[in-house]
Amino acid sequence: MEKIVIAIDGYSGCGKSTTAKFVAKALEYVYIDSGAMYRAVTLYFVKHYINLTNPKQIEQALEKIELAFITRPESNDCDMFLNGINVSKNIREMYVTQKVSEVSAIPQVRTAMVAQQRKMGKRKGVVMDGRDIGTVVFPDAELKIFMTADLKVRAARRQIELLERDQLVNFDTIKENLSKRDRLDTTREVGPLTQAPDAHLIDTTHLTIGEQVEEVLNLATGVMITEDLKHKTSP
Repeated sequence: MEKIVIAIDGYSGCGKSTTAKFVAKALEYVYIDSGAMYRAVTLYFVKHYINLTNPKQIEQALEKIELAFITRPESNDCDMFLNGINVSKNIREMYVTQKVSEVSAIPQVRTAMVAQQRKMGKRKGVVMDGRDIGTVVFPDAELKIFMTADLKVRAARRQIELLERDQLVNFDTIKENLSKRDRLDTTREVGPLTQAPDAHLIDTTHLTIGEQVEEVLNLATGVMITEDLKHKTSP
């Protein structure tokens, strides 16, 4: 069948990344976690004390950042490498989470990341999740998904994720952070979080990851069949 681009956007804690990973594995597609890219940039900025209000300093820092995804064959998980160092665990630390929306809103950062993301998805056969994948990065993606869920449910999920990484964080702190990120993500001038007009809305509040994956795979199968027929019947 014809390969397609699957763009999954939505709020933090909706299950986007986990769903995207399983969908990519089932379809034997490449999974790209755009959020990990912004987190890696945020990590670099924090570690190197980059002034977020200094455009020149930001541009100089971006020139020194090299990002790469390396897939672990045994699990199909992708590790995020920043300048040759595996930072997959570091980018999930709370201090990075608290700054990532602010860094992501910087125009120079978004321009640099969008360029890399488009390059990664040029050959199709890609599942990418983030905030502006279906609206900015791949506005012509064959399948667009927009995920949402109740804030309290998202906070509970995020707390469990952090506990699994041995990070004990207060529920109200997580909830407040998610609420702040929602506000920053949806109101920024460049690449705001918004549902594309042709995106399929999935509310994951009462869905398991398995149910989310099944729903996306069903949609993907229908789109791939349609694209395959178009390809075969085109003159």
